[in-house]
Amino acid sequence: MKNALKIAFVGGGNMAAALIGGLAGKLTDGANIHVVDINADTLQKLQAQFGVTTAQEIGAAIAPCDVVVLAVKPQQMKEVVAKLRPHVSKQLILSIAAGIRAVDLSRWLNGYNAIVRTMPNTPALIGKGITGMVATAGVSDQQRMAADAIMRAVGATVWLDDETLIDPVTAVSGSGPAYVFYFIEAMQQAAQEMGLTAEQGTQLAIATFVGAAQLAAQSPDPVSVLRERVTSKGGTTYAALTSMESGGVRDAIVKAMKAAAARGKELGEEFGCD
Repeated sequence: MKNALKIAFVGGGNMAAALIGGLAGKLTDGANIHVVDINADTLQKLQAQFGVTTAQEIGAAIAPCDVVVLAVKPQQMKEVVAKLRPHVSKQLILSIAAGIRAVDLSRWLNGYNAIVRTMPNTPALIGKGITGMVATAGVSDQQRMAADAIMRAVGATVWLDDETLIDPVTAVSGSGPAYVFYFIEAMQQAAQEMGLTAEQGTQLAIATFVGAAQLAAQSPDPVSVLRERVTSKGGTTYAALTSMESGGVRDAIVKAMKAAAARGKELGEEFGCD
């Protein structure tokens, strides 16, 4: 039996649309989902596809909702929350915006403390995402379950005990798909330089990533063991990995991810300023 959970989305962009697609008719009826977005075309498409109700401005339709999902750009959040504030009384506030800290959302909402901050990633667009999540002290067990169910509509969830860990999550999984695409691009380039066609290089690189990732997910062994099994000393894989190590690839990746985490913290400080 479907849940009658009432959910409002403030922002109707790609990630919001992915969530709505995972929720409508499954966790709750489309008619129980309300979407606010300034773009009339976006609203029309969501309404036609999922049967949601829509509005171009935040209004009274927010009040009866159980959950309000904040899905706007970080730089827009403070202004949006100011408009939302008069309509918030009992709802769970669930933010999917990068860099916006729960403490700032709470302050902008006059101390409201039922907030779950999340960091999803773009594979959510095909239902294969993973989301880091952290709840403030005012979130009830029921609200926590609702937040988890919403984000599980587009993939797996990982709950954190400390909000400061959202920045590392952003660096690992939030930004992570870009690292994978970057590596695939490099593999495509190498394939072409070695004589394969662009189509062949693309097919080989992507299929290798998908297969290796699925093997890592399904195998009981650590990825280090899986790597060692492919790496015969003196063989082709050994030559490639030795070249990467001598080129500092591993250290560069670690350094890059730490830079992403540091930037996430900076964004929180920047966007959280009054």
